[in-house]
Amino acid sequence: MEDKSSGSARSRNIRQQRITDYVVKKGQASAAELAELTGVSVMTVHRDLDELARRGLLRKYRGGVSAQPSTVFESNTEYRLNAHVEAKAAIAREALSLVEPGMSILLDDSTTALALARLLHQVTPLTVATNYLRIIEVLKHIDDLRLIGLGGDYSATHDSFLGMPCLEAVERLTVDATFVSTSAMNSEMTFHQEPEIVMVKRAMLASAEIRVLLMDSSKMPRTALHRLAEIEDFHHLVVDSGVSGYLLNELQDQTNVAVAEV
Repeated sequence: MEDKSSGSARSRNIRQQRITDYVVKKGQASAAELAELTGVSVMTVHRDLDELARRGLLRKYRGGVSAQPSTVFESNTEYRLNAHVEAKAAIAREALSLVEPGMSILLDDSTTALALARLLHQVTPLTVATNYLRIIEVLKHIDDLRLIGLGGDYSATHDSFLGMPCLEAVERLTVDATFVSTSAMNSEMTFHQEPEIVMVKRAMLASAEIRVLLMDSSKMPRTALHRLAEIEDFHHLVVDSGVSGYLLNELQDQTNVAVAEV
């Protein structure tokens, strides 16, 4: 029998994710508006907003809430961990077919790469290098898996290591494949809003024989401030079934595209 407390926590997480997505899309919202959206009391909404504000996802003011700037919420690991979970899990299952026992791979600090990390016990032995603490936690007890932690300047926002020490650590590696995600893409280019993240991801791509891009459909077609890499620079692109047919056709002209059914 399912624990009622775990079911309550799951419904709360779903509700708070819905609130966050709604406010991010609209820019701001009143507590009454969010109560109508979620079907709970205004008091419950206020408790949710207090929690979301504490986690740095939204900004609460008298009578309502507004979105943080896109550079804040899109990079916040708390937001990313609860966004589009099913799509990321489906993409990870599809991407697992690109991993073979004996390979060395790089995983970036994306939550889609984290979803893939949770499946890697199925294809050991492996060597895995990553700068993402949550991936290290997932992989550290797996038998027949050599784990390389890429250190650097710790970022609490991303829960990962960045900066020059991380760049230098990545540049000393040569791996069979790297799996990365990013915050936005269109039919030709990938993007990220933070230059420090772009530099680390570019180094990871340069260190790999095979470059794999993992992208859920919420990230396309969109752009962000900094260009990361062209679509044709990737050997494989794994997306979910929410991608439009028109965009999918354009992407298939540039790289090998696999579509994961959600």
